[in-house]
Amino acid sequence: MAFKPGRRNILVPMMVIYAALISKVNCYWWSMPYNPVMDTLILGTTPLCSSLETLSVNQQALCRRYQSHMQFVSSGAKTGIEECKWQFRGDRWNCSTFDDNTVFGKVLKIGSRETAFAYAISAAGVVYSVAKACRNEQLDECGCSSARRPEGLDNSWRWGGCGDNTFYAYGFAREFIDAKERDNTKLRRGKDKARKAMNMHNNEAGRMAAVRSATPTCKCHGVSGSCSLKTCWMQIPNFRQIGDELKNLYGGAAEVRSNSRGKIRRRDGQNIELNSLVFLESSPDYCDRHRRTGVTGTRGRECEVGSHGPDGCGFLCCGRGSTPHQITETVKCRCKFEWCCEVKCDTCRNVVERHICN
Repeated sequence: MAFKPGRRNILVPMMVIYAALISKVNCYWWSMPYNPVMDTLILGTTPLCSSLETLSVNQQALCRRYQSHMQFVSSGAKTGIEECKWQFRGDRWNCSTFDDNTVFGKVLKIGSRETAFAYAISAAGVVYSVAKACRNEQLDECGCSSARRPEGLDNSWRWGGCGDNTFYAYGFAREFIDAKERDNTKLRRGKDKARKAMNMHNNEAGRMAAVRSATPTCKCHGVSGSCSLKTCWMQIPNFRQIGDELKNLYGGAAEVRSNSRGKIRRRDGQNIELNSLVFLESSPDYCDRHRRTGVTGTRGRECEVGSHGPDGCGFLCCGRGSTPHQITETVKCRCKFEWCCEVKCDTCRNVVERHICN
């Protein structure tokens, strides 16, 4: 089943005053997982969408119409945020989060490639979460995927198992996520218009990364594993694969510039690829703490002495050096299987050396 957008999906009454609109354009919907009201929704108590203050005006309208979807928007956002932390765990920017409505902090005000990744991975998380919810019959508005049989599939294999509904998930995610940018209707500066275009592009790149990740998955049926019948369907893989793909796109992100109308294009004049990430500004120096940009710096971060990658002490510590620390770790050891059926382990204490950036 496809998500069917309409005027009722995205529009609010004209009586909504402009001041209310402006007050929400700087909100970030992906802070939903950290809003206590989401716990009441998951437990079965229906909250008012107005309690989700980080939603823009049109997102709140969609929330009221598709309230059952909000727990999956929330879980999708959390999936994206956690994946962001994992992908950048050893980088100078480690996708650090903050206990506020921005989640990623002031650094999002900079149109950098890190900001591009944050938008893309969050959008991908929503497609992933909603597509799985459709397949698992957790939403009345959608069900299993109705994707056509892909070319090249063995003719003896049956097509039609219950697949992840990326078609519906993409449509809903596009309407809900981009509603925040659609609320920015009174932008005057070309720079602000360009940032809106950048956000919209990276949202789409993230959603499409999730959609493109779906591949045919098959299961054998038959007596004693004979596989006399094979049923196949479309399935999104583990989200880590989507995160890996977006991290690759981050590495090859295209720097773009804008004209006076806010239209963006690559600095080399080439067309912007639909599946690429784009950024407007150079990344800040993530080495030292900077209050204005919200950069936390790398002091106190653990680094790897022998690594030549971004997690190595030479790079991560920005030339300041590192200090070794002896740390005692408690681990399970000398585990034995006892009949029947239990594994018993001793507790061992190991002293390990960790290096911390100066």
